[in-house]
This record gives sequence, structure tokens and C-alpha cells, in this order.
Amino acid sequence: MSLMKQTEAGTGRKVSEARERLLRTAGQLFYAEGTHTVGVDRLVAESKVTNATFYRHFRSKDDLVVAYIGSVDQAIRGQIGSLMAADQPADGILRGIGASLVEQIRSPGYRGCAFLNAAAEYPAPDHPVHRAVVQHRDWYLETITGLFAETSDAPAEHAGRHFVMLRDGAMSAGYLGDPVQAGETLLRGIEGLLRIHTGRGPDEDTAATPGPAPSVTTTVTGIECAPPPA
Repeated sequence: MSLMKQTEAGTGRKVSEARERLLRTAGQLFYAEGTHTVGVDRLVAESKVTNATFYRHFRSKDDLVVAYIGSVDQAIRGQIGSLMAADQPADGILRGIGASLVEQIRSPGYRGCAFLNAAAEYPAPDHPVHRAVVQHRDWYLETITGLFAETSDAPAEHAGRHFVMLRDGAMSAGYLGDPVQAGETLLRGIEGLLRIHTGRGPDEDTAATPGPAPSVTTTVTGIECAPPPA
């Protein structure tokens, strides 16, 4: 067996390394430039693999895009799952997710939500990429709604949907407009949702006085809708 075949078709570990390298490179390029503008030839060149290796792991570029969306989805599921398993109240997790989103919105290279970007590029509801985005959003809504349900006996469906809409708006506004204002609005919105859902009265000083967003007592890092830096 030649050295090339040993590297590309030999042990499972080496094959996995090539796949992960392709997926990591694709994640960075797809997020920064969009999926439609990045071709297979460029992915192969920048990943330092061959065309044969690419098609051994992915039947098409669309198959790679689905894997890219899946990798971001799994990272978020793991991060939130770890927080939910820790000794932390549900309202603290919700505030922490908001704080992490604000950090992401203000970070260099931020280009919006990877899921919303992919859905815009693949609008057909029956396309595998679009379905992967919808599956993630269904899980995310269910998870956020479950966290609100832990904070009060009141029905949590409205609060969950409102949180996701706030998040979508903040991530879009942070890319297209002022990221600082988008982040402050998101945090204020989360505080308002928690007040309403738990039946607490409004904070008159906060409501009447313009200024920075309410302080976040629990900061959770790493809850992102974008691939990690290279």
C-alpha cells in the first residue's frame, strides 16, 4: 500500500483526522463567506486533502454543509447540557446564555447566526440543510421553554418563543447595526421576560431610566451560533 493510501484510506483515526480537518475548514469558510461562494476545490486545497478524500467522507458539498450545521448544533447542545447538569438555577442559565450571545455579537469576525445564514441560503423547506436548521431551532425552543418552565408554574410557551425571537433579532441587529445596542436590548428583554413570567413587578428605576443594560450575575461562556475560531 502506498503512503498516500495509508494516509487517506488507512486507519480509522487518520480518516477521522481528514474529515475533521475538512469540517473545521468548511466551518470557518462557510461562516465567513457563505456556503454558496465556497467551492469544493477551495475546500480541498485549504484542508490539504485530495478530492478522493473529500468524496470519501462527503457525497457532495451539500452533505458537508449539513455536517457543518450539525457540528454547530452539537456544540451548542453539549454546552447547554453541561450547564443544565450543573448546580445552577434556570434563570441564571437563561441570563448566562444571553450574556454569552452578547459577547459573541461584539466579537471580531462576527457575521450573524450560522443557522439563520444557512436558512437564507437554502430556503426550500425540504432541502436537507434547511431541515437541519429547523431541527436545531425546534430543539433550542424546546430547551429554552423548559428553562422558563423551571422558573414559574405559569405556562412557558410564550416566554420561550419570545426569548428565541429576541435572540434572532439581536444576532441580526448586532451584525447589521450597532452590536452594543443590540446586546443591551437583548439583556433588557431577557430581564423583562423573567419578570413577567415569574410574576415579579417591573423595576421602576430600570424601566424609567435609560442607560446600560441590567447587570448579569451569571456569565456563561461558549454558547454560540457560530463555529469556533480556527
